[in-house]
Amino acid sequence: MKNLWVCLSYLFPAIILVLITPSSVAQPTTNENRILFQIQKLLEYPQVLQGWTRWTNLCFLPPSPSLMIVCSNGHVTELTIIGNKTSPSSHIHKAASWTSLQTLSGRFSIDSLFTVMTKLSNLKALSLVSLGLWGPLPSKINRLWSLEVLNISSNFIYGEIPQSISSMINLRSIVLVDNLFNGSVPDLQRLASLEELNLGGNKLGPQFPSLGKNLVTIILRNNSIRSHIPPQLEHFDQLKVFDISFNGFFGNIPSSLISKPSLQYLNLAANRLSGNLSVNKACSSALTFVDISRNLLIGKLPSCFGSMSSNAIVLYSGNCLSTKKFNNQQHPSSYCKKEGALAVKPPGKKLKVSDSGVKLGLVLGIIGGAVVIAGLLVLLIVFIFRKSKAERLNHKIDKSVASNYSARASHRPNNATRHIPQAMKQAAVGMPPYRNFTSEEIEDATNNFDSSNLIEEGSQGQLYKGSLRDGSVVLVNCVKIKQKGLPHSIMQHIEVLPNLRHRHMVSVLGHCIITEQDHPQPTSTLFIVFEHISNVSLRDQLADGRKREMLKWPQRMAISIGIARGVRFLHTGVAPGIFGNNLKMENILLDDSLNAKVSRYSIPLPSKSALNDQSATNRIGSTNNAEKEDIYQLGVILLEVITGNQIASLSEIEEVKDELERVSSEATSVVRSAIDPSLRGTYAYDSMKTAVQITINCLSEVSSQRPSVEDVLWNLQYSMQVQESWTSSGNLSTKL
Repeated sequence: MKNLWVCLSYLFPAIILVLITPSSVAQPTTNENRILFQIQKLLEYPQVLQGWTRWTNLCFLPPSPSLMIVCSNGHVTELTIIGNKTSPSSHIHKAASWTSLQTLSGRFSIDSLFTVMTKLSNLKALSLVSLGLWGPLPSKINRLWSLEVLNISSNFIYGEIPQSISSMINLRSIVLVDNLFNGSVPDLQRLASLEELNLGGNKLGPQFPSLGKNLVTIILRNNSIRSHIPPQLEHFDQLKVFDISFNGFFGNIPSSLISKPSLQYLNLAANRLSGNLSVNKACSSALTFVDISRNLLIGKLPSCFGSMSSNAIVLYSGNCLSTKKFNNQQHPSSYCKKEGALAVKPPGKKLKVSDSGVKLGLVLGIIGGAVVIAGLLVLLIVFIFRKSKAERLNHKIDKSVASNYSARASHRPNNATRHIPQAMKQAAVGMPPYRNFTSEEIEDATNNFDSSNLIEEGSQGQLYKGSLRDGSVVLVNCVKIKQKGLPHSIMQHIEVLPNLRHRHMVSVLGHCIITEQDHPQPTSTLFIVFEHISNVSLRDQLADGRKREMLKWPQRMAISIGIARGVRFLHTGVAPGIFGNNLKMENILLDDSLNAKVSRYSIPLPSKSALNDQSATNRIGSTNNAEKEDIYQLGVILLEVITGNQIASLSEIEEVKDELERVSSEATSVVRSAIDPSLRGTYAYDSMKTAVQITINCLSEVSSQRPSVEDVLWNLQYSMQVQESWTSSGNLSTKL
């Protein structure tokens, strides 16, 4: 008996070890072990896989956030590999900008990778994230017939999502976030087990995909979908998360959407949704987040929004809603009605015309024809009159004649005016109408160009401070222009002036041109009249300790968004776009409401061509491209806004950028060390992280890798949205 107990005492630890060791974990088969090493090679030995050797028991590797291998009965059933490559959201979406810094090398073959991957026939969960994968997703992915979870987010996979994915009937989760997919989404109605679909951050569209009714999460944000919200969503009884923000959805919001009993998160922001909301519709009791901001909605908010729990967040700014709270963040109702009509044009209907209708049409046609003929005669008379007047003008050009000529030319419709988006035109609402000033008005305003009113004199002419007869203060820029063939040749250059009006720019109020004929070569003086801002620059505001305290993170974000909107207008709001705008802190002015205005931007004039040529040769961030130069300079401004430091040299820019890049991947406390201390307790970590990342991207040494101004603006607005949600939920603290 004693010997029996001795034997048991030796066997007991072994028995316990067997009992506590999961039966599902074992060394993978020799074949699957070889497959994993092939995957390591095809992924070009990412850092997370570099410790593997032929003696490594891959099924017994401790799981980590970056690597997890789960085995069952000698087969790999789960594989998660998360790398440290950047993703398309951090770079401009052009194939020409892909480099080895973001993607795997040119030797990489996504087809070879998935050929090997499909040999893991028992695989149920596959996550390949931030590994720099590129190329079209192979249709052979459906050979992973057991797959339940597919996550290949934050890579550079492009082309259409293969149709074969619709045959993978075991899929419960599809996450393809932040890639370069485009085109239509395959019909996924057959995937009865699918609960999560996250396709955000691609270029998918234009139609809403066909989906099964058992989905719990649908995320399609930041794509190119242009359609109605499908009424079929009414039958998605298990839906908890629905995010279609930052697309082009138009039409009404289905009345049943907010009342779906399971719905918890609803984000419809930044679309073209219009019409009234269902005021008396009940909200889902589970609803904790609603964002309908930046649409074209009118009328009142649903009454149930006011009865939601205190922890619930409702965002609705940027519409035309009649609300008592935050009413200053709403457009006038006429704006939404007009823009909503432009969002989608209903197709014409064929009408059956009766005999009486035909007769009426005939009569109207005769009348219309007579009107057209009369109109043509009037136009002919006007043309002859103007031609004769123009011939007289060619014989005698003096100051008043040149001024009158410029007045007519400046109001002539041109391509630039036609191509300005309606939303950008709205940005100039509230400004006085553009006008042509007389030389007497310019002289009166500047007190006959008194030296006491001279602010500066340089390569861009003389800048005077002045006061108009109505008491308003203005700035007058005097530019001398020498060119043959005046005044005709200069008119095409000054036609852009009436369009340079935006709430985030020091706008042009008018101009006057005076032509002298005293010399063999005509000389013109162009006076450009700008609005006057208090001349408190962003540089001055941050340099002053007391004023700096006023600029907490929400205020700095609003200023940054304003600057980006001003730059976007210069790049895309006029045709052709204006680039090389000398963006720096001292040229960003703040009005009394801390509204940012870009000043000293480039105006394309003949006299400044030499200056622009010289500016184009300046090497800033290793680029000669004026558009990307603006983005780099915008990044420098954001860098100073975030850190609070005045940056004086290129080497200092790189030093501060490198520090931000290093700490952005570290713990929250480390990130805090690089941020302006006066911001502590006023920002959400995710909001700051988004702003830091887009700033780093703007400062890329390779110009083609810098984002467009649209990308910058999108990221800043998203950062502000995160900040607003954080603030609304009462998270203000001193933890960050």
